[in-house]
Amino acid sequence: MGASFGAISVAGGLPWWVPVVMSLLVFAGGAQFAATSVVLAGGSPVAAVAAGALLNTRLAPYGFTVASITGRNWWTRLAGAQLTTDESVAFALRETDEGQARRAFWTCGAILYAAWNVCVVLGVLAGTAIRNTAAFGLDATFPAVLLALALPTIRDQRTRIASGAGAAIAVALTPVLPAGLPVLTSLAGLPLLARAAPKRRNGGED
Repeated sequence: MGASFGAISVAGGLPWWVPVVMSLLVFAGGAQFAATSVVLAGGSPVAAVAAGALLNTRLAPYGFTVASITGRNWWTRLAGAQLTTDESVAFALRETDEGQARRAFWTCGAILYAAWNVCVVLGVLAGTAIRNTAAFGLDATFPAVLLALALPTIRDQRTRIASGAGAAIAVALTPVLPAGLPVLTSLAGLPLLARAAPKRRNGGED
C-alpha cells in the first residue's frame, strides 16, 4: 500500500518529496491517502488536512490505551504517538505483562514505520517511470483503500443508516462543492447514528 501511495502521488503531479516527507512525519496510511486524494482532485490544503485529521480521529482512543507503556517522558510519548497504529496497539494488547507489551508495541511500530517509508520511496521511484497510472488501474487505489478502511466498521444497522446517509449527502454535493469539502459534509449523517439507538431500545421494550 505504501508503494501505491508513493507511485500515485508522484504520477498525479506531486513533487517526489511530498509523499516521502508526509510518510516520515504523518505515518498514517488512511490519512495520507485521504489528504493526497483531496489535493490531486484539486482541493485546498486546508480541506486535505481536515480530511486526513477526520479519518485519524479513530486513533485517539488508542493513545489513551497505550499511554502507560510508551513511557513517562514527553519525548517517548511523542515517539509512541507517531508509532501508534492498529497493528502496534493490537500486538501490545495481546500481552498481559507490561514489559512484554512495551516491547511488542515498539518493535511492531518501528518495523511498520521503516517498512512503510521504504515502500513509499520505492513507489515514488516507480511513479516517476509510470506516468499513466490509469493504465494499470492505480488511479482507483485511493478510493479503494478508503472504502476498505471504512467497510469493517459498518456492522450494525444504525451505523449503516448513518454512513449511507453521509455518503449520499457527500455524493450529492460533489458537483457543487470544491474538492475535499464533500467528504466533510458526510458528517451530517452522524445525528442519525445518535437518534437510531433510542428508537431501537424503545422498540425492544414494546
